[in-house]
Amino acid sequence: MSPSSMHIAAQRSERAGQPMLVMALAAACIAIMASFAWLPNEQTPMLLLVLLLSLAFVGVLALVGFAAGFLRTNAARAGDDIARLIADTSPDGLLVTEGESAILYANDAYMALAGGTGGRNGGPRTVDRLFSGAPEVAEPLYRLATAAREGKRCAEELRVTPALIGDAEVAWYRIRVRPLERPDAGRLLGKAGRNGRKLALWTIADVTRERERHENVFQELQHAIDFLDHAPAGFFSTDARGNISYMNATLADWLDFDLSQVGAGGLALRDIVADDSASLLVFGSGTPNTVRTEQIDLDLRRRDGLRLPSRLLHRVAFGVDGAPGASRTLALNRSPGGEPAEEARAAEVRFARFFNSTPMAIATVDRAGKIQRSNAAFAKLLPGAASVGTVLAGVAEAHRGGLLRAVQDASSGSEDNAPIDAALTETGKSARLFVTPNEENGERGASVFVLDTTEERNREEQLHQSQKMQAVGQLAGGVAHDFNNVLTAILGYSELLLANHRPTDPSFQDIMQIKQNANRAAGLVRQLLAFSRRQTLRPQVLQLGDVLSDLQMLTRRLVGEKIEVSSKQARDLWLVKADLNQFEQVIMNLIVNARDAMPDGGKIFLRVKNVAASECAAYACKQLPEADYVVVEVEDTGTGIPVEIRDKIFDPFFTTKEVGKGTGLGLSMVYGIVKQTGGFIYCDSTIGRGTTFRIFLTRHIPGVETVVEEEKPAVPEKKPAADHTGAGVVLLVEDEEAVRSFGARALSSRGYTVLEAESGVDALRVVDENPGRIDLVVSDVVMPEMDGPTMFGELRKRGIKARVIFVSGYAEDAFSKNLPEGEDFGFMPKPFTLKQLIETVKANMK
Repeated sequence: MSPSSMHIAAQRSERAGQPMLVMALAAACIAIMASFAWLPNEQTPMLLLVLLLSLAFVGVLALVGFAAGFLRTNAARAGDDIARLIADTSPDGLLVTEGESAILYANDAYMALAGGTGGRNGGPRTVDRLFSGAPEVAEPLYRLATAAREGKRCAEELRVTPALIGDAEVAWYRIRVRPLERPDAGRLLGKAGRNGRKLALWTIADVTRERERHENVFQELQHAIDFLDHAPAGFFSTDARGNISYMNATLADWLDFDLSQVGAGGLALRDIVADDSASLLVFGSGTPNTVRTEQIDLDLRRRDGLRLPSRLLHRVAFGVDGAPGASRTLALNRSPGGEPAEEARAAEVRFARFFNSTPMAIATVDRAGKIQRSNAAFAKLLPGAASVGTVLAGVAEAHRGGLLRAVQDASSGSEDNAPIDAALTETGKSARLFVTPNEENGERGASVFVLDTTEERNREEQLHQSQKMQAVGQLAGGVAHDFNNVLTAILGYSELLLANHRPTDPSFQDIMQIKQNANRAAGLVRQLLAFSRRQTLRPQVLQLGDVLSDLQMLTRRLVGEKIEVSSKQARDLWLVKADLNQFEQVIMNLIVNARDAMPDGGKIFLRVKNVAASECAAYACKQLPEADYVVVEVEDTGTGIPVEIRDKIFDPFFTTKEVGKGTGLGLSMVYGIVKQTGGFIYCDSTIGRGTTFRIFLTRHIPGVETVVEEEKPAVPEKKPAADHTGAGVVLLVEDEEAVRSFGARALSSRGYTVLEAESGVDALRVVDENPGRIDLVVSDVVMPEMDGPTMFGELRKRGIKARVIFVSGYAEDAFSKNLPEGEDFGFMPKPFTLKQLIETVKANMK
């Protein structure tokens, strides 16, 4: 007998040998007790002592054997017997191996699988030898054997031809192997397995019937899929986001789509549904644990863009939380030749297609406003109303009462319902709703037509704002012009008085106060001119990062210790073209406003970055053309600006500060400078969180923009000569008598001959009366009857070559375009001082 057979025989005879050992021990004890009757009395104590010592020695040996595991109790033997009984009667074949080939145990099921295929000496075969006759199982058997050697788990299913048991041509066996790591595994298996080699438990189960059931189910599933794929109607399923998770072959063939695109996010409703009709198929939240089914006539879109008229039976189930699940949608082909239909049905389909593809939102409602039917445009424009099922949910609370009254009036037959302008709740858009009577299935209701007026409303607001700013700008410019004339006279006569008074005179300080306050008023006038965009700018190419860096120290001193100013600049900033001094004034005004909005302290963030043309739409700024910009952001953490006054913040003299603490010209000047520079400024504010001003300045590309010449480096002026006197004839043209009188007096006191004229027409008369005498013309720009540029043209027509100096409170480029091309002229801004007038005249005199 082989060693393997001996181990298996030993495990089965062990249980039979243990009762015989107990009976032999009992017989020995009886024989010893009987022997005491035959012994002499004097030898009995000695023999009894020897017997007791022997029993004590046997007891100690038994205890040691029990502790070492050589002896066991009946309970342990019972557990081992149960374990062996379970293993022996298991329907799966069980095999325990030691090392690679030694078999320690094989149950009856394994022996039945092995059948008569014994090895040498009749012992059972190992698993690899049991299936060695099938070449297709060599690879999985190798993996199993490797796992057994390495003490790992492994499971494989083998297809064997023929079956090991029975007459079946094909059988499937599931084979598992795992290591036996119990410390008493050797004891349970007898003497074997105690030499330290790895033990492995092999389990073999016949899964032929299970595989046959799986194959039958798979075949049935394949048949079902084949039936669905080639059904005479299209079918598809979508998730809650509109992604198509399944489409049958029929619909894919109709639409000319590849089925491989379906299920991996490759196709969505918007790819197969024409226009905006996809919104009809995407439901929001609904009633929990309900199913919603709708019949929808719309156009599906083929891959080549052509349309396929279809009728959809669309069903969506809602979960316990009201969230929509996957849809089940049946598509019927309604194209000519797709399915024969009566004329009435064809007309119905044509109307349904028209109804769902029209860009106007349409819905039919009952007297209470409950939606009975709506089209795709309605679901897109009023998603809240379409989801809840009532048209009232789609408009703001303030307009619901008027809409309900209009619906009820229309349901009663009234046709003279005025349109309702309302704000939409979810989209934030505005719309105009037209309500007309409607009757369906004998019940009166109303038809609601909704026209999106958001863009029209925005254009109206923008036009209104533009007209308002233009009117305010014209007013500010006119006021500034008149103020400049008054200030010029005040400053001029103040200087004439100062020239005749010594600093020790009592009235000298009073005159100085008049002059200083006039200069202060001139600063306010310059701010008005900045808003009206009529001041003179000297643009130059700037790198705004450098400009903000230079302003950091000044801004920190300006805001104080309670406010933190942080600056952040993007890399590789583009160039812009702006007036450096005016742009610095813009930043400082915004910083001051941010400081005043944080009386208890806070933070101011200065940021500058590039914004490409493709990124402009992300800012949602009205009237911002797509172009490359450099954006400057001034953000504070202050109180914020209320919505009701946000449209007024750039108006001149509008301020929320206390009386005497603000002129209301700071932001108006910022607005004017930015606009005159060709940029855009926007305000974004949230109450309690702060305000952000964004300035968009157009990117300057050297060599491309040549509209405005760059400012040339300033050439140091020569110090004026101490003697400001001169000689010559000066024609002074000014309609403001006080300014004209001051100028004439100032020039006459310096030795010039002054001829006066109060308008352009009067100046031409003076020229005609003094032919060849006039050396220089000093003229105002804005005058009645004939303005300065027109007079200039007339002088040149009459051959007068004298140089002309224009005096104006407006910017130089505001009138230079009206002058003859190529003509040279001088310019002096109002208000001007006595010294400026004398120096300008002397510098331009021939």
